[in-house]
Amino acid sequence: MGKHEKFQPIPSFETNPAQYRHWSLAFDGAVATLTLGIDENNGMRSDYLLKLNSYDVGVDIELRDAIERLRFEHPEVRTVVITSDIPRVFCAGANIRMLASSTHAFKVNFCKYTNETRVGIEQASAESGVTFIAACNGTASGGGYELAEACNEIYLIDDGSSAVSLPEVPLLGVLPGTGGLTRLVDKRKVRRDIADVFCTKAEGFRARDAVKYRIVDGSFPRSKWDAGIAAKASEASARHATRSETGVTLTPFKVDVTETSRHYTTVDLDLDLKARLATITVKAPTEAAPADAAALRAEGAETWSFRVWRELHDALQHLRFNHPTLGLILFKTTGDASAVLAHDATLYAAKGDWFADEVLWYQARTLRAVDNTSRSMFALIDEGSCFVGSLFEIPLACDRSYMLEDEDGAVTVQVTEASGGAYPMATNMTRLQCRFAGEPEKVNEALEAGSTIDGPDAYDMGLVTMAPDDIDWEDEIRIAIEERASLSPDALTGMEQNLRFVGAETPECKIYGRLSAWQNWIFQRPNATGDDGALTLFGQPERPTFDWRRT
Repeated sequence: MGKHEKFQPIPSFETNPAQYRHWSLAFDGAVATLTLGIDENNGMRSDYLLKLNSYDVGVDIELRDAIERLRFEHPEVRTVVITSDIPRVFCAGANIRMLASSTHAFKVNFCKYTNETRVGIEQASAESGVTFIAACNGTASGGGYELAEACNEIYLIDDGSSAVSLPEVPLLGVLPGTGGLTRLVDKRKVRRDIADVFCTKAEGFRARDAVKYRIVDGSFPRSKWDAGIAAKASEASARHATRSETGVTLTPFKVDVTETSRHYTTVDLDLDLKARLATITVKAPTEAAPADAAALRAEGAETWSFRVWRELHDALQHLRFNHPTLGLILFKTTGDASAVLAHDATLYAAKGDWFADEVLWYQARTLRAVDNTSRSMFALIDEGSCFVGSLFEIPLACDRSYMLEDEDGAVTVQVTEASGGAYPMATNMTRLQCRFAGEPEKVNEALEAGSTIDGPDAYDMGLVTMAPDDIDWEDEIRIAIEERASLSPDALTGMEQNLRFVGAETPECKIYGRLSAWQNWIFQRPNATGDDGALTLFGQPERPTFDWRRT
């Protein structure tokens, strides 16, 4: 840790609208308004002020919560307007003081978390059919414009001073860390020469040029601003069928926390700090599966198919931010495999019901968070495991999987329709397609296997990495863990991120794979974060000193 860097654990990734300090939600029929009014004195740390609606991870924890609650608690909402309650300022982006004084690991994880919230907005639009409108009633710079880019439509007030900009390269010596570059050319289809000008013009573009170059979709003068945005929100809502479903409340987690563990109702996270090892154990349901879609909705956030993935997502976030030196995650499962399959069956049979669909999409988001976790991941499939159906996606997401070959064949896995497209990766491929990119015929072989598969057969089919017998099991696992712990974490992160994303890139894949890797590198370069780097000296009278060599 550098002499200016600070690390502070994040005690909770849970919140709710009654606890929001930076956002407010208002509802008017099918239109929701999400207003950013950041309390500059209420950052996650006390060494910076969140001026000009600049944000830290606490702001984004609230934003993620708001998006999830809109999807689950307010299915009637068809349009979300995101705006600011600070005159002439929409959002100044990530707080520079916070970034400059944070550890390298925190910087990278912060960018990843903000990326996941922005992608979450786009997924809510694509999956739930909600239109998001960025009503930039003031300047949107850096991450503020990137927040707008995540929306379906962007409108900028034409008041002679407000602008949109991505000033990270000229001012900070880093990249727009929340997908700004990718969305500019891949999503908004801005010409790359114009994008080049925009990304090196610190002051950005005001309304006229921003509209001309498709950097925003339109503008209104201040005198017509409120009416113009209201009309756009009404138009957007009219494009969707009215929904009158009753929402499902996102209940708080029940979790016991110690220095070395987090025990939820369906997920256990255990930490071995000395060995730099984390073990996540996912438990099968102990309650009967709901009978149908109505029963699923009645159980709501407490139904196993939803609760287990919410708890897994929370555990992953704590690992990412609060335990940066734990380099290897062991995934295990325990419980009745038939109970997992029964809950899966109810969920898949209920497809088309709004709540069932939202749960499936949430499961997919959590699995993509597993894909994007910069830790080595091994799945251990042994006695008492229940890696079947939806839970078999976890071994497919891991870097390696070890399955015990037991004499009586009691240790098995089962591939179901869950692996046939319910949970696409960021590349839009299934994890089976990713695994068998060079042997596509094996995808159908796995999907058509039908029944349980023991260790030797799973190994022969390519579904697991190794299948040691009970004599070799403990030594194989011990050696694999010790070997992984001895390797460079920097090299492992780069290797894993490259190997996990097979096939053609999508914008989402580029954001997580390419952007994250480059930002990771740039954050460690003296041109950005050295004592005389641009990010370190931002706001100071001294100019940064650059190493002018291109590398």
